[in-house]
Order: sequence, then C-alpha cells, then structure tokens
Amino acid sequence: MAIRVGITGAAGRMGRRVLAIVAERPDCEVAFAVNRRPDPERIGDVEIESALEFGPLLAEREPGVVVDFTGPESALEYAAACAEAGVAFVTGTTGFSAGERDQLESYGEQIPLLHAPNFARGVQTLVDIIGDAVASLPGYDVELVETHHNGKRDAPSGTANRLLEEIEAAGDFTGRTHGREGDQPRERGEIGVHALRAGDVTGEHEIVIAGNHEELRLTHRAEDRGVFAAGAVDAAVWLADQDPGQYDFSDVIAA
Repeated sequence: MAIRVGITGAAGRMGRRVLAIVAERPDCEVAFAVNRRPDPERIGDVEIESALEFGPLLAEREPGVVVDFTGPESALEYAAACAEAGVAFVTGTTGFSAGERDQLESYGEQIPLLHAPNFARGVQTLVDIIGDAVASLPGYDVELVETHHNGKRDAPSGTANRLLEEIEAAGDFTGRTHGREGDQPRERGEIGVHALRAGDVTGEHEIVIAGNHEELRLTHRAEDRGVFAAGAVDAAVWLADQDPGQYDFSDVIAA
C-alpha cells in the first residue's frame, strides 16, 4: 500500500523535487503539498495549499509521513504539529541553533523523526569514513571547504558541520578557524573551515588532510539536488513504518 506523504515548502528548490519524486514512485503518493505562499497554485497535477492549513490537512488527509525542506522556525512548527497528530516527520532543514535542534529532537519521543543535513548516499559514506581517515594520520593538518549556491543562508553548511563533528571526534584538535585574513599563520591543531557561495552550485564538500610532504583529498560533489530529494523520499517511506524515536539517514541505508 502506498505511503501517503505530506510535503512542506513545496514551491521551493527542494520541495519541487520531492513533490516530483513522490508523484512518480509507486510506493508513495502525495497526501498534500503546502507552501508559505501558495504561488503557483498548482505544480503539475498537485494543488499547492497554504501552510496555514497544515494542521487541518494532517487531520483531513492522514499522511503517513511529512517531508520538510524549509527553514528552522517553520520546520519546528511543522514538527510540533506532526508530533501532536502522531505523524512521522523527515526534515533536511539546516541552520538550527543548538536549542532549536534539541527542541526538534525532543519530538522523537512522540513520533518517528529523522533529521539529516544531507540525504546523498555518497555523503553518508564520507561521514562514515572521515573519522578513520583523520585518525590514521595523526598530526596532519585538516581543512574543509564547502561550496553552495548563492542563495544558501547557513554557513558552514549542515553537512560541513556534520563532517566536522566526525573530524573533531577522531583527533586532537583545538578548534575551528573560519577563513583567514591578514597575518594569520596556521595554528597547530586547528581545523580550517571555508564556506563558498557562488552561482547555482548544488553542493560540494572537500576535506584536505596534509602533512609529511603528502596530501589526501576526500571530495563529494552533488551534480543535481534530485539526489537529496530521492534520499529524503527513501527515508520517508522507511520512517513511516517505524516506532517513535530519533533516527538517522544511516539507519535508512542500513535497512
């Protein structure tokens, strides 16, 4: 039986891709699609409804799961409504403060909840291996460079922060240095972090590990944001059948 999926931010970059993928897959179907501004009124055969009707739509359309790519404030509002209605919630929204992330994760006590900064399977592989790479090269310098389109708001990206967490857990680092200017020689133990925003770049993350007259570069490049949307829909179909709890995209891949 097809999983009924509610979609937020349906007229946005990611929302449109999620909507298209849900509409074409046989194992799921669109329950509803909302946007803060219901303009356009339709995308394909799907009516775009006002986000103000999100609560009533949860009750009327009975989705099995909601997929969200919006902003921190709206994602928390949608997650709270889903928790109240008992509907599973998948979000790829980034830019949460520590307090906001704690609030989001608390809803996992009531519903199945999955928050991932990136739904590309290649990025998950990079997350899985970066700690081992850093740990195997103690004392080497580590720099991370991430590039996204010129409309991305949060920097560093959510994916970069996730990678940095793995790097920091694997080595003896003193902190992060965000960019450099003027007389600023590299300090031992720092992690250099650089965020580039240009054009319509979908997403690129590169970790440089250098020392002992050699360097190792690990790079993931997303060539189309459809890879993120497809992963999010995979996560939604899987999450709809899970018990309440907090899940990670790695759980979906391992299933």
